[in-house]
Amino acid sequence: MTRYTGGCHCGEVKFSFISDDAVEIWKCNCSICSLIDYEHLFIPHEDFTLLSAQENLTAYSFGTHSANHYFCKTCGIKSFYQPRSHPEAYSVNLKCVTNPPRVERVVEIDGKGAYFES
Repeated sequence: MTRYTGGCHCGEVKFSFISDDAVEIWKCNCSICSLIDYEHLFIPHEDFTLLSAQENLTAYSFGTHSANHYFCKTCGIKSFYQPRSHPEAYSVNLKCVTNPPRVERVVEIDGKGAYFES
């Protein structure tokens, strides 16, 4: 296990987390993930630390309102969020991690179809 750091473009949002050096990420085709080409790395809450003030974040939710998307108030980058698929973990955008872990596996998720399931 290694400690990694990351954050937004302007540096107002910073975080760290503990993870394996080889990881699985998810790629989703839903309306929000596909627009920004988000690479989901799921980190248990207890392994994630927000290093900057919560006041630097603004939240957005849509659809079922069970996910909380956190954006930097200054630059607008979503570097992590609370997904509905993993209520016990944050989804960190691998593209926002400095020297990220090696991607061992990519799982393609049909978020468009899953969103409309009953």
